Amino acid sequence: MPRPTRYITTPIYYVNDVPHIGHAYTTIACDVWARFWRLDGAEVFFLTGTDEHGQKVAKAAEASGESPQAFTDRVSQTFRELARSMNIANDDFIRTTEPRHYRACEELWRRIHAAGDLYLGEYGGWYAVRDEAFYRESETTLGEDGVRRGPTGAPVEWVKEPSWFFRLSAWQERLLELYERNPDFIQPTSRRNEVISFVRAGLEDLSVSRTSFAWGVPVPDSPGHVMYVWLDALTNYLTAAGFPDETHPRWRFWPADVHVVGKDILRFHAVYWPAFLMSAGLPPPKRVFAHGWWTVEGQKMSKSLGNVVDPREEIARVGLDPFRFFLLREIPFGQDGDFTRRGLLKRLNVDLANEFGNLAQRTLGFVARNTGGVLPSPDVLSEDDRALLDAAAGLLPAMRIEIERFAFHAALEGAWQVIRDANAYIDREKPWALRKEDPVRMGTVLWVLAETLRRLAILLQPVMPDTMGRLLDQLGVGTEARDFAALAHPLPGGRPLPQPEPLFRKVEETVGQGG
Repeated sequence: MPRPTRYITTPIYYVNDVPHIGHAYTTIACDVWARFWRLDGAEVFFLTGTDEHGQKVAKAAEASGESPQAFTDRVSQTFRELARSMNIANDDFIRTTEPRHYRACEELWRRIHAAGDLYLGEYGGWYAVRDEAFYRESETTLGEDGVRRGPTGAPVEWVKEPSWFFRLSAWQERLLELYERNPDFIQPTSRRNEVISFVRAGLEDLSVSRTSFAWGVPVPDSPGHVMYVWLDALTNYLTAAGFPDETHPRWRFWPADVHVVGKDILRFHAVYWPAFLMSAGLPPPKRVFAHGWWTVEGQKMSKSLGNVVDPREEIARVGLDPFRFFLLREIPFGQDGDFTRRGLLKRLNVDLANEFGNLAQRTLGFVARNTGGVLPSPDVLSEDDRALLDAAAGLLPAMRIEIERFAFHAALEGAWQVIRDANAYIDREKPWALRKEDPVRMGTVLWVLAETLRRLAILLQPVMPDTMGRLLDQLGVGTEARDFAALAHPLPGGRPLPQPEPLFRKVEETVGQGG
């Protein structure tokens, strides 16, 4: 029986700036989703990369005194390095300046053109270079400073130039039908409602080429025109799947299971992208999930405030796995959240060190000191034993549901309930008293705790891969027995365990960390 396929994408990150916590958040969430389904037996394709064309990049390159290609080569590498530093297990890193991407864009354009959905005209409208987006006049406001701005606050300028147009207006009803047939196409629900309202308000044809600059994918058979950066950028998801070669081994992953995006680029992914694809005769993605934004210590993150969070600095402070855990545990994915260093340290010191790390240390330390470092075999299981083991066994089906719907916080809360149950079990069973009173019972209690730890470690690998790998090492679990199928085979007693080491080290809060 063939393994199920899953295809997940981050947005491709725009190279006009350096990576920050927002990029880390999206990429880590996708990484956890991808790792989870791989461990559950699926064949997963996980894509990230960089978006390298457009007027904004051309201006940023000019300001830095570099050619656009040299500029994008340099900045794209910082995103690749960030992915490595966060232990991201992506299968491909796409750049929109690659020849394979040009081929995919040209073929998509030709198919849309053949469908009759492109026509040549002249564009006149408000354009935000910062957003690489066109806005209706009703979406702009004129400030007291005399500057007209779009809904994101980005300045807009009146642009008038020859342009190819996509007949987006002709797709209004078909898009609404798509949303109606697929209620989960846009998530969370609040974002779905926003998109439906936008589409119902009426769609205008979309300018999809530019002639005022040249840094982009050339439009086939139309000298002087480059593709609108969003048509170019969105096509990356097809490029990486092998398009236009539909015999490519990766093509079996299309349509993508989920595009994970920030809420600011939802319209491009949930309106323009499915219309482009359906026009070209291709199936749209199955789902677009828009997550929220992070503020920092209660303030909007901005370079002018000097409060942009560098993920690498936070990883250096607390460690990679605690940082990954914090981002997904702190707020429901899809909602806005506030980053505070106090909150980060609390998750490390309380959830990880005090609760989880202490559970592992109490259990494995007791085995090392009292059973000669050999894991005991269980005797007759009591009701209390079975209750804890059943709670641990119930985690996988519950986590499948939560991870599929990107409710990482709920999946982690379920795991932490078992951790708290296990700590309470130790306090009730008192293995230190059983050592003298009933050593056979003590052995059963230690085995139940070790088996609970094994289940937790296997299931939490997607979130904290390195730390859970170390815990599985300490439990004597080989690398061949760490996928979810291995959960069906309990720990054998009688095996010697290595000397335990702490999983997490507390970090003391220092004055001035705020929050």
